[in-house]
Amino acid sequence: MAPLPAPTAASAFLFHAPPRNHLKPKPSSRPTTLCSAASPSPTPSLADQLQPLARTLLTDKPTPSADNPRPEPTWVNPAKPRPTVLSLHRHRRRPAASHPSSAPLQPLLRSLRALPDDADLAPTLHAFFPLPSSPPTPSDALLLLNYLHPTWRKTLSLLAYLRALPASAFPAAHDTILYNVALKSLRAARRWPEAEQLALDMLASNIPLDNITYSTLITAARRCRHFSKAIHWFERMYSATPAVLPDEVTYSAVLDVYAQLGMKQEVLALFDRARGSGWKPDHVAFAVLAKMFGEAGDYDGIQLVFREMRDAGVRPNIFVYNALLEALGKTGKPGLARSLFEEMAAEGVEPNARTLTAVAKIYGRARWGRDALQLWDRMRAAKTPADSILCNTLLGMCADVGLVAEAQQLFAEMKDPGLDHVPRPDKWSYTAMINIYGSVRDADRALQLFVEMLDTGIEANVMSYTIVIQCLGKANRIRDAVELLEAGLERGLKPDDRLCGCLLSVVALSTKGGDETDLVLACLQKFNPNLVSLIRTLGDAESGVDEINDSLKAVLNAADSVVRRPYCNCLIDICQNHGFPPQRSAQLFRLAQRYGLYSKLHIRKDDADEWLLDLRSLSIGAAKTAFDDWMSTLSERAAESKPLPQSFNVFTGSSTHKFAQGLASAFAAHLEEIAVPFRPNESQVGSFVSSRDELVPWLQTRGSSPAVVAG
Repeated sequence: MAPLPAPTAASAFLFHAPPRNHLKPKPSSRPTTLCSAASPSPTPSLADQLQPLARTLLTDKPTPSADNPRPEPTWVNPAKPRPTVLSLHRHRRRPAASHPSSAPLQPLLRSLRALPDDADLAPTLHAFFPLPSSPPTPSDALLLLNYLHPTWRKTLSLLAYLRALPASAFPAAHDTILYNVALKSLRAARRWPEAEQLALDMLASNIPLDNITYSTLITAARRCRHFSKAIHWFERMYSATPAVLPDEVTYSAVLDVYAQLGMKQEVLALFDRARGSGWKPDHVAFAVLAKMFGEAGDYDGIQLVFREMRDAGVRPNIFVYNALLEALGKTGKPGLARSLFEEMAAEGVEPNARTLTAVAKIYGRARWGRDALQLWDRMRAAKTPADSILCNTLLGMCADVGLVAEAQQLFAEMKDPGLDHVPRPDKWSYTAMINIYGSVRDADRALQLFVEMLDTGIEANVMSYTIVIQCLGKANRIRDAVELLEAGLERGLKPDDRLCGCLLSVVALSTKGGDETDLVLACLQKFNPNLVSLIRTLGDAESGVDEINDSLKAVLNAADSVVRRPYCNCLIDICQNHGFPPQRSAQLFRLAQRYGLYSKLHIRKDDADEWLLDLRSLSIGAAKTAFDDWMSTLSERAAESKPLPQSFNVFTGSSTHKFAQGLASAFAAHLEEIAVPFRPNESQVGSFVSSRDELVPWLQTRGSSPAVVAG
């Protein structure tokens, strides 16, 4: 079997600098290594051996290729002062009192307002400004462009009229400010192709692009999510003749673009050099930094934002608080997020719906029931206006912390037409409530709510079907689950990888086997035949490891990366629950381990002389198989007199949550069944410990036991 080729890594990003220090991107010098099926040598090369198995055996998201490498960093001489990277003086606006009056143009404005958006304005303008006696003045042109700002087609028509006037009648046709106003109109309308074409026309006509022009182009590209175009025009500022330096507004926009692209080094380099140039960051820049570090899960970076804000003397506003709260939630720091939320309240900053949404997500993930109830009571006392996102997040939080009654109360309020401050339930609201009923295994109420959603005209999404089918499977109502799925397919349901995983879990739960299992597999056959073929192969006693490997690889390559481990968990459960050949669980586990799907289970604490097995992300069957495989490995080490640590620890999680499935209790029963000398850790719930002196004799006497399978 030929391994799949691995894409090459790209080079580092470019640190932007003014032209005198600007270097062209260097192509990556890293060699490209491709794995070949027909190798002339029986021994693989060193490069082939160093390829990570997760990349050579399974496909993944593509990485940047050598055809489009990221440029090398620009080297800056530390002995010389850093060059200025931005202009600290933005163009000043004229006071309102100095603006010319629009009274003489009112008849023309009314005429232009009456025209359709795509009308040609030239005839109306020619009639109002007859040539050569009364051409428009630059002030007239600016007033008209500002008036037509909301309608970008009329703005371009007016600009075309002004450009077509003779130079003797309108010498300001090449004035940059006219084009800047037109670009702002296109930016507001999110018309990026027209905005870029207008800028190119300016360059072709030798019309100078100033700081405002570049700033408008960059912010327009960012609004339209053309991030590469924003960087392109930012780089052209330095290469222009003469070079144009960005100002504070442009700089904040470019920071956001870099952050959106995950170009963390560029953000830090520009921020550092701009601070050295005397720039004082604004709230937008700090919000961008907080969001970027939060997306990366970088807690140290968030601390940097706090320090920089204190040094700059900037007090956070609601936007910065929201960005910081969302960032702390993604870094897994619920305690700091709670402190920040309380600090915001003490500072008198009123939380909005986005703030409460971020806090609700944090409390739900941390399963802080008490804090969630306090947040709930605070919102109800203040009658905080809520949007759909906030209400659905609160319902999800209730599911996470087990607040069933509170979720029912909120959902009833959402269905009450007399409450204006609460939005009406949508498909996500119904899905969240169905998830709550599914978590408490109330299949009747989950199915009833699902039917109610369809009766109200809300089309169920694939997530709703997945949750209800999972709930019915846990209640051992396999036929009802199959009928629901068949009805969904008739309504146009398009199953995804998560629904396939749900059906796998239903197969694992249908311990009766026979007709019920065949019904689920028949449904699964319609949209994932490879998965059904893999199950048949696993159940066939004549199947070899190579055949299982080929079938498993085909299934995993076709699945999204986030469901690969859950697939393997369910498949191992199926092997154990349906009487498949006894070696299948261990074989499947080791194949999945080879593909990197169980790569973070084993932790060695050399400083504490302790080895730990983390089973929290595994199903009950997969956890048992992983533990047995671990014991097999330790048995081999003991037989070969290899060193072993002083203590061993198996961590299954506390399983204290109301909706937890009880991995700790099931694993404790497995330990008792095979009589392995592991005991519950009194200082940590969900932890089982053993010592070397206790475990080694058991390994020596039970090394050949069926419980310790070598595969």
